[in-house]
Amino acid sequence: MTKPILLSTPHIGKQEIEFVKEAFDTNWIAPVGPHVDAFEQEFCQLTGAGYAAAVSSGTAALHLALRLVGVESGDEVFCSTLTFVATANPVVYLGAKPVFIDSDRISWNMNPQLLQEALEHRARIGKLPKAVVVVHLYGQSADIEPILKACDRYDIPLIEDAAEALGATYKGHFPGTFGRIGIYSFNGNKIITTSGGGMLVSHDAELVKKARFLATQARDLAPHYQHSEIGYNYRLSNVLAGIGRGQLCVLHERVAARRHNFEIYQKTLGNLPGIEFMPEAIYGRATRWLTCLTIDPKAFGADREQVRIALAKQQIETRPVWKPLHLQPVFSECERIKGTVAENLFTYGLCLPSGSNLTTEDLERVINAITEIHYESEKYQFSLHHLK
Repeated sequence: MTKPILLSTPHIGKQEIEFVKEAFDTNWIAPVGPHVDAFEQEFCQLTGAGYAAAVSSGTAALHLALRLVGVESGDEVFCSTLTFVATANPVVYLGAKPVFIDSDRISWNMNPQLLQEALEHRARIGKLPKAVVVVHLYGQSADIEPILKACDRYDIPLIEDAAEALGATYKGHFPGTFGRIGIYSFNGNKIITTSGGGMLVSHDAELVKKARFLATQARDLAPHYQHSEIGYNYRLSNVLAGIGRGQLCVLHERVAARRHNFEIYQKTLGNLPGIEFMPEAIYGRATRWLTCLTIDPKAFGADREQVRIALAKQQIETRPVWKPLHLQPVFSECERIKGTVAENLFTYGLCLPSGSNLTTEDLERVINAITEIHYESEKYQFSLHHLK
């Protein structure tokens, strides 16, 4: 039976097991404990964040972040359109409405010029958004400086969704640490994982303190259970934090492995007609969490969906790039600022298997399969030509 090659699988080592064993040996199983505290501290040391709160998911972290900056029912929040739905869902949790900003072609992330123009227009009509959520997509930082400058001009808090970008850099610093609040995800498919989990970071100690309070059911200081405001059950467990501590130890190795995957793909597939890889912006270093490319069907001989289906028949998992949120039925009534770049990337874009535990044989199977699709198409077109 042919072994499936999956898109991005967890990659666990021995240190994670030792930390988890320690949690069991000490009976620290509850969603607090020494591993949680250490995970937060070590995460700050690694990323340069000031303070951190470990929570149950990246979505939970984003929900808390939006609430902490004051987003309420009826507000609007500007956010990237080319992203997973979890970026915008927490906006709706709070009764607010997302407004979607198109991508640039340099990084596939939010277009800073479009954001600046949209904020200028909103300022003129007296309808500024309550916050801006920028996504760092597929392991690459958005162009943070002009985005942050545009937000600061109107005193709008910037939240960074760095769920996919832990280990990337922007001018030598980690994305997620520039705005008012940053969030990360440790879902099973991310570059490091805690099975499920996330992190909220900020240079504002009071914000992070408040995040921990809200994430622990907003329990007041009292000998009994007393609650003066609504909270959530969002704290990360001590067991999962142990996994996270072990994963942090090998983050740089995981980044190196994924960048190596990309380099192999680029070297072997980059010369095929119609293939273009997601560019790496000159201002930073991408992790290549997922290797993404676009396929021009006229030049390649097959479109993105035909390639995806052909690979699936060979037990090779690939995915289209994110469907822009402004095209999602659930957000059909939301405003968008442009959108054609993101739509184009969705139409032609494909994510290849990119796990840090892929073998050389796995990569060869993917490469050979894609190459064969192209050459089989060439043969077909050649035969059609000679039949005329």
